Amino acid sequence: MALAGGVGGAKLAVGLQAVLPPAALSVIVNTGDDFEHWGLTICPDLDTVMYNLAGVNNPETGWGRADDTFTVLHTMGLLGGEDWFRLGDKDLAVHLRRTEWLRQGVSLTEVTDRLRRAFGIPSQIFPMSDSPVRTLVHTDEGDLPFQYYFVGRRCEPCVIDVSYVGAEEANLPEAARAALLAADAVIFCPSNPYLSIDPILSVGEMRSLLKKIRAPKVAVAPIVGGKALKGPAAKMMREMGYPVTPVTIAAHFDDVLDGFVLDREDEAAAPHMRLPTLVTDTIMRTIDDKMRLAQATLDFARSLAQLPDVRQTPNARQTKVSTGDFTA
Repeated sequence: MALAGGVGGAKLAVGLQAVLPPAALSVIVNTGDDFEHWGLTICPDLDTVMYNLAGVNNPETGWGRADDTFTVLHTMGLLGGEDWFRLGDKDLAVHLRRTEWLRQGVSLTEVTDRLRRAFGIPSQIFPMSDSPVRTLVHTDEGDLPFQYYFVGRRCEPCVIDVSYVGAEEANLPEAARAALLAADAVIFCPSNPYLSIDPILSVGEMRSLLKKIRAPKVAVAPIVGGKALKGPAAKMMREMGYPVTPVTIAAHFDDVLDGFVLDREDEAAAPHMRLPTLVTDTIMRTIDDKMRLAQATLDFARSLAQLPDVRQTPNARQTKVSTGDFTA
């Protein structure tokens, strides 16, 4: 089982799908970014994960469709419509189909599964909830819906805090819950902790379920060398007063994790972790990089499953693992 947001999470999901047997991977995807645009339901992270797993994503951006055209977007602008969110023509077909099914009363879980099968994806893809949960970014310019902050304002406002509207009333889809309970390992992909992973954890019983299940839970750092590999995570951390280090990320998820994966550039942070730590190369530029990190992370998770107690106090016991090998 993987928990994923957009581009960073999708990259590791691709690696996991490649190294696992067919249909062995399930992914629960953030839907806090979802919004209505042109009268359509847009699910950016679900689509990014889906396009990447199908191998049809735009390799230049990581999101959207490869070789897409923008005739509708251009025409919409000429008609005075909103054109700040770049919807390609191929991408638009997915949103039209999704919205049609949702208006017929089909759940987002079933809609996502229909789209997954249409793209020939062997892995299961689940939304974090069938009910709307919307990420609201509290900034020095006021409260901004996520997409307006992220795309419309290009992450320029200073972030004070983030909340997830509707999360308390939302529930994990039953199919996603069953897949989570059956998982041999749970991997937190290197997605933005506040905008991608936290929305998933905010839903209903998700956090309590993660605490209960015996499967090892491992997070891959989205911060390397004080920088976010993609998106505004580092900027947000500074603005909210957090040190921009993987130690901050590990502490943020400490109550639901059993292990953490650090990039070699941040190896010096390993002694400060409260969790067993794998030190390896985490930057994913090629499919080989994605597969190597996926395999190393799975091997690490399997090694943790063999330990009676994987938690530790700072500096009391450093667990350092180089790719595939565990030494306690």
